[in-house]
Amino acid sequence: MSLPLETFRGSVNAWECDENLHMNVRFFGSRAMEGLAFLAAAIDMPRAFQERSYATLQPTDVHIRFLKEARQGVALSMRGAVTAIDTTSMTTFQEMAHADGKPAATFTMKVAHAHTTDLRAFAWPARVKARAEALKGAVPAHGAPRSLDPSVAPTSPTVALAEKLGAPVVGRFAVTPDHCDPFGRMRMELFLGRVSDAVPNFLAAWREQSANADGSRTVGGAVLEYRLCPRRWPRAGDLIEIRSGVVDVAEKTNRFVHWLLDPVGGEAWCTAEVVAVTMDLVTRKAIAIPEARRALLLQRAVKGMTI
Repeated sequence: MSLPLETFRGSVNAWECDENLHMNVRFFGSRAMEGLAFLAAAIDMPRAFQERSYATLQPTDVHIRFLKEARQGVALSMRGAVTAIDTTSMTTFQEMAHADGKPAATFTMKVAHAHTTDLRAFAWPARVKARAEALKGAVPAHGAPRSLDPSVAPTSPTVALAEKLGAPVVGRFAVTPDHCDPFGRMRMELFLGRVSDAVPNFLAAWREQSANADGSRTVGGAVLEYRLCPRRWPRAGDLIEIRSGVVDVAEKTNRFVHWLLDPVGGEAWCTAEVVAVTMDLVTRKAIAIPEARRALLLQRAVKGMTI
């Protein structure tokens, strides 16, 4: 099989759905991390995410494609494989599917074989590397990047640069203990979740302007593709400030960059690049953005913001 290992089987809870009536991106992220734990066990690292472990699999670059909505109560399953491995890292691929086999999302994650204390990468044991080689699989065409380029090297933004570029603050959050993994670092899906929490501050006024004049259309949004590049991992008590900017606006799609920054130290925790569409919440279809509305959205562009 192209994806040899089942890594998840479950369903969508009502409380995991957001204002767009589908599972929020943070819970896609949590499923991907659950799946990574199964992959870890399959390569003979069954305690990779346990508190006393000395080695873990730490995401360093995450690419997600969202292919079909996952709404309340639907059944989901996931299969995974290793697609590449080098001395200290590997790339994993997982495909989440609906009960009828249609893909809901795909996750490509580069992960480091890292010490749990300081996240320093170190070489794979021979037995683990051999197990990983045995789990090799192919990425289907629908899992490949489409509108984002994962080969682009991420930058190192700062609060000072965000101020210089005029990137607006759209979210401010504190990390609490329940956000953290067994090693005391914020979980990967919380990067996704905090961006999701902040976006309404960035787009609410524009979405209101984009609604039909008669108010008959209920407008929301959906993410099509996501790239997440963690730099550092906050701990309980750390603060996150999110700065966002529009990068590109096409007929139906919008591209944004989000910087998750440390307002105390000034450095980046993580950066993200997102492709999204405006969606009619009744028909569940993407809708074209009129030229005048595209111009309004481009007013939120921040020149110089890159992942």
